[in-house]
Amino acid sequence: MASPTVAEYLLDRLRQWGVDKVFAYPGDGINALVAAFGQAGNEPKFIQSRHEEMSALQAVGYAKFTENVGVCMATSGPGAIHLLNGLYDAKLDHAPVVAIVGQAARTAMGGSFQQEVDLQSLFKDVASDYVQTVTVPEQLPNVLDRAIRIAVTRRGPTAVIIPSDVQELAYTPPTHALKMVPSSLGIRPPSTQPDMEAIRGAADLLNQGKKVAMLIGHGARGASAEVREVADLLGAGVAKALLGKDSLPDDLPYVTGSIGLLGTRPSYEMMLDCDTLLTVGSSFPYPQFMPEAGQARGVQIDIDPAMIGLRYPYEFNIVGDSAATLRALIPHLRRKDDRSWREDLEGKISKWWETMRSEAMVEAAPVNPMRLFAELSDRLPANAIVTADSGSSANWYARQLKFGSDTRGSISGTLATMGCAVPYAIGAKFAYPDHPVIAFAGDGAMQMNGLAELITVRRYWQEWSDPRLIVAVLHNNDLNHVTWELRAMGGAPAFTESQSLPDVDYAAFAASLGLESITVTTPDGVGAAWEKALSADRPTVLDVHTNPDIPPIPPHTTLEQALNTAKALAKGDDSTWDIIKATVKTKAQEILPGKEQ
Repeated sequence: MASPTVAEYLLDRLRQWGVDKVFAYPGDGINALVAAFGQAGNEPKFIQSRHEEMSALQAVGYAKFTENVGVCMATSGPGAIHLLNGLYDAKLDHAPVVAIVGQAARTAMGGSFQQEVDLQSLFKDVASDYVQTVTVPEQLPNVLDRAIRIAVTRRGPTAVIIPSDVQELAYTPPTHALKMVPSSLGIRPPSTQPDMEAIRGAADLLNQGKKVAMLIGHGARGASAEVREVADLLGAGVAKALLGKDSLPDDLPYVTGSIGLLGTRPSYEMMLDCDTLLTVGSSFPYPQFMPEAGQARGVQIDIDPAMIGLRYPYEFNIVGDSAATLRALIPHLRRKDDRSWREDLEGKISKWWETMRSEAMVEAAPVNPMRLFAELSDRLPANAIVTADSGSSANWYARQLKFGSDTRGSISGTLATMGCAVPYAIGAKFAYPDHPVIAFAGDGAMQMNGLAELITVRRYWQEWSDPRLIVAVLHNNDLNHVTWELRAMGGAPAFTESQSLPDVDYAAFAASLGLESITVTTPDGVGAAWEKALSADRPTVLDVHTNPDIPPIPPHTTLEQALNTAKALAKGDDSTWDIIKATVKTKAQEILPGKEQ
């Protein structure tokens, strides 16, 4: 029997690691790998996107929702370059992703050959934990195994570069000889145990606090039960960084919701008034939304030593797994008898959700964008996975959606790249084909790459046991988030040439692909549209015509931001009067919640 080629062995090694999906796009730099998929009966499954960046973002979505490694693959030169944005998303949000890329043949390297790019230099930053080129067959298992292990343990992207001629060589394993590096499969990461002296000191600090605030991120997702117990003992409120939105349900009365520019007023006020801060599994980057230095004493828990001690002058920086560390902490905590701090927070939280509902129901033509999210919040199906794009979609995702204990969700947190929602949703659907998946995307993101990825949805949806993948498009013909940033941060009116978008019939495009399509142009049509989409027998595009003048008012609007917006309007912004009316109506709900305008 002939020896397998390097390409064939690589796929076999991926299968041995349990990798059953590869998000990829073909090209002649990986022709041997593509041929190997055919020889292997498409195992692992080659999932073809419309663009390599989408393959990388699909791998990120898959990794985020499974906590397993996501694998993407692309050809040399332009294909490898296209992967970068998705890989940076993985790096900044700590998602384990392995990129496998082709390269020019070794005989051509250094000769300015077609599609020859210095890939080691190209990937040096994004895959800083590990990027290696396979130059001989014996090197392959060691390089691939290390790439997977490092991606999983360091929670980030790694890259394996394989010249096209190496892919075609007969595979020969490393021998028992000098300068050979044998390898092996598998990894059992440690459960990082905390330092007990620090645990006792942290418990003493927390026990002394009278007004304890907790801040959790995605790193606390596997510690939901422990977070609840600690919050109950300390009488604490719990705010969530955006990537931690699904780490604790929003229907718990002491969960204040998101924090930061996209956050809630209860989260802002809790941080403004607390005397103690416990941060678990979060590197939330905006210190202006945390307590003032000296206001509160602090404890941070994080599994990554590189992310510990950031953002706030914590007295105890404890490296450890969130669940294990909180379990070690709990026996040393004393239940607080005075629950007045907690009760006050719960009152504010209850009022906030009433306010959010009232703001969503403020009349706006054609549709108030908040209503699109609020109406889904009432109808979120069991085991739903929700993705949102960067931009104004992220505002309403953060504030209006009330997640239950079985709801998953994510966005591009730190990179905040446009165009992530639809590929994330596709990655999630391949991870959990039996779960309903909902993506919120602005019309700018849809025109950037979302429309093309609907073709990917069309290609694969009949393989999913639950066919529901819903893409809700906020159709306002405006790059709305940046428009508001120009007004609030730069004091500049909207610049039509940069901000306005060509009008596109997103529902018609979806219908041309054989997908369910629903156009919504009135507020009363939103609920019925969700009902139809959630009961459809195929993926659905909701083309929702929304009002671009509804302000994404943060929980704490600074005087400078208010003055800048006023200056922008005074300079002749085309939407001046509509913005003033919408702002007054929306802001009034915070003063008189329930008074729909």
